[in-house]
Amino acid sequence: MKVYIEGIQDERFQRPLQLITDLFYEESSVSLTEAVEAELKAIVQVDVSTTVTAAITLTELATGTEYRASFEKELGTYETEKERFKQIKNTVLHVYLLVLQDLTGIEQKWGILTGIRPTKLLHTKLQNGETKEEAHHQLKEDYLLSDEKINLLQQIVDLQLKVVPDLYDLSKEVSIYIGIPFCPTKCAYCTFPAYAINGRQGSVNSFLGGLHYEMKEMGRWMKEKGIKITTIYYGGGTPTSITAEEMDMLYEEMYESFPDVKNVREITVEAGRPDTITPEKLSVLNKWNIDRISINPQSYIQETLKAIGRHHTVEETIDKFHLAREMGMNNINMDLIIGLPGEGVEEFQHTLNETKKLMPESLTVHTLSFKRASEMTRNRQKYKVADRNEISDMMQMATDFTEKEGYAPYYLYRQKNILGNLENVGYALPDQESIYNIMIMEEKQTIIGLGCGASSKFVHPTTGKITRFANPKDPKSYNDNFEHYTNEKINILNDLFSEEATVEK
Repeated sequence: MKVYIEGIQDERFQRPLQLITDLFYEESSVSLTEAVEAELKAIVQVDVSTTVTAAITLTELATGTEYRASFEKELGTYETEKERFKQIKNTVLHVYLLVLQDLTGIEQKWGILTGIRPTKLLHTKLQNGETKEEAHHQLKEDYLLSDEKINLLQQIVDLQLKVVPDLYDLSKEVSIYIGIPFCPTKCAYCTFPAYAINGRQGSVNSFLGGLHYEMKEMGRWMKEKGIKITTIYYGGGTPTSITAEEMDMLYEEMYESFPDVKNVREITVEAGRPDTITPEKLSVLNKWNIDRISINPQSYIQETLKAIGRHHTVEETIDKFHLAREMGMNNINMDLIIGLPGEGVEEFQHTLNETKKLMPESLTVHTLSFKRASEMTRNRQKYKVADRNEISDMMQMATDFTEKEGYAPYYLYRQKNILGNLENVGYALPDQESIYNIMIMEEKQTIIGLGCGASSKFVHPTTGKITRFANPKDPKSYNDNFEHYTNEKINILNDLFSEEATVEK
């Protein structure tokens, strides 16, 4: 769908308008400067005084049918031009969404929100002293969120504050993310740093040497500064792709280098690929008192697993789950994906039925996203997925299933190009929520990323300003430069946690 938008010259509108258009059309382009081959034309009028008023007339050029909407909002206080522009932009997007909903008949329950972390928006409003009623009214009025999504956000925020009562006061602690960039094979939908481990033992050995160095140096810095660790999370890739002996040495390094590991609130190791789980590796996890792991089926349909490049069987997922249970793993997460190629309501119901037989402590329900760099996106015509209505039906099935089985939603995030403009939701049985998942989503503290492909997210302890820093994604670049990247992170942390930066205001 090609859309020409007349009346706006500011290029800062280009991307936001494109993102809203993408919610309605799989392939679309928005132009602010020319109407060449346009199928829709939108005439925008914006007036800014003490209020912001936007009006749009949208015309289907083939039929001449017109759709109109307008919206007026008081111009709130602002300190910068960027804040002023945001208010104007949101008013225009508000009206643009209305006319596209009228044209297509598609209701966008997330309104104009295209960001990843809608729960963070509600947290911020409540932390700033707004009542729930005031916050909900603003979400509905300013962003056009549906009551259904507002209630979901509030349910999650309430549970997060129950699980982590001091969530707003953890800015002077940190969490640690440790990335292991290897998997048995690479899944078709994946864009994480993940390299097939077969034949790469030299790269693995070199990488682990760099990772041990990072852990030593970062541990030394945390001990010197008296910085506490809230959570530690081993991700990737698949952290259980490496050998049991390598895992053992890695966790020993963690205990030796990091401060007060015994009092860290939570340590998680993703064992997402069942074909990497062995009794020896589970014994290592037991040895180091790590009992929260992920075993991710994604689907219980064998044809689907083959199509997406997961070279394990459904039976292996089930067997490895039972093995982990027998060996003392009492906090297991499982991931499911809605909308995988060839799957519809019937297949997803089968997956839910199989999940019920296992009853993991937590369940993360992802909606498939066509990520730009994934094999699935590069060959999209090869992967046939369900339509918007069926995707929504499957998400409702997941909602009903989790509620019936005693799971509650405790974290949520969204992605670009996500099917049906839906969301990813983490559910947990009571007292089994992942604290790390809450910390990474709500951005209330610094997350230090160690290892190949690991990203650090530095959150200023008083202003909340976020700075990001990423290690190289490929093992060779990481192996060549891990000392440099370690020093760069420590320099940033020194500035962030200096006496001047952390003084209470």
